[in-house]
Amino acid sequence: MEEKIGHGFKLLISCPSGLSPSQVSVVFDEAYDRITHPDPTLELSISEIWDARVQQSSSLYNGTKFRYSGYNFDVGNNSKQQPHVSLHLGLTDYRTFVGTNLSPMWERFLVSSEDDCIQCQHTSSPLGNGAVVETSDKRILVLQRSNKVGEFPGYFVFPGGHPEPQEVGIISHEGFEELNQCHTINSKVSQEMFDSIVREVVEEIGAPADSLSSPIFIGVSRRVLNVRPTAFFFIKCNLQSDEIQQLYSSAQDGFESTKLYTVSMNDLENMASKMPGCHRGGLALYKLMVQGTSNG
Repeated sequence: MEEKIGHGFKLLISCPSGLSPSQVSVVFDEAYDRITHPDPTLELSISEIWDARVQQSSSLYNGTKFRYSGYNFDVGNNSKQQPHVSLHLGLTDYRTFVGTNLSPMWERFLVSSEDDCIQCQHTSSPLGNGAVVETSDKRILVLQRSNKVGEFPGYFVFPGGHPEPQEVGIISHEGFEELNQCHTINSKVSQEMFDSIVREVVEEIGAPADSLSSPIFIGVSRRVLNVRPTAFFFIKCNLQSDEIQQLYSSAQDGFESTKLYTVSMNDLENMASKMPGCHRGGLALYKLMVQGTSNG
């Protein structure tokens, strides 16, 4: 059962046509932060779990992350209007993620509701990111995770990580209360959504940034296990598979993975059973995009 849950996913947002940076905006607000759970014992367990983890590994770092809390989707009223997604993001940190989403008691943090945001209102739910990268010879890049990583060691994943609040100067919500500051910070966070996925691909694959197309947003998937959300993007790379394999050997964050595969869609389908749920969701979003392109 646990294995099945680990592979399960839910598509929270699906954009088969792919959205450019001008079609994706962010509302960053304290209203989208995590809500404290009414059970004080459960709340206390967050600190206890974190303290225990820190004792096991002194290298753990409690960095801030953007918290996913829903979206608005405007499909456009006529053919001239482009669809637009507005993501609702709050602030959370790695400590709270470890103590809620990754807790052995993670299901106790959930609220029984059909509304996704209400269901996950007590979890940290940091927004991850992932990229489906297509080479010039039409292969997709897939990494095999190192056996030393904390989550899903040895599994197949798309390159990715997290958009980072610190990259746009955010440590807390303080200082962004005025309207013009809110608008500025929302724009910066929206830009970080796209900048961060390029950074992740460069660091994990070793491909130079100028070999990559501007990312397009294809949706958000969430794995059933730990209700972890991940935003997915599609990127074209103007290099061939063999060129990327050479670059991968000296990738900055190559230690996070043990091998880079350049695969066809059929290969990808066969690898899906060894992908975490959120990345299987990324594959589903990519397939919807491919179907949309072939039908268009």
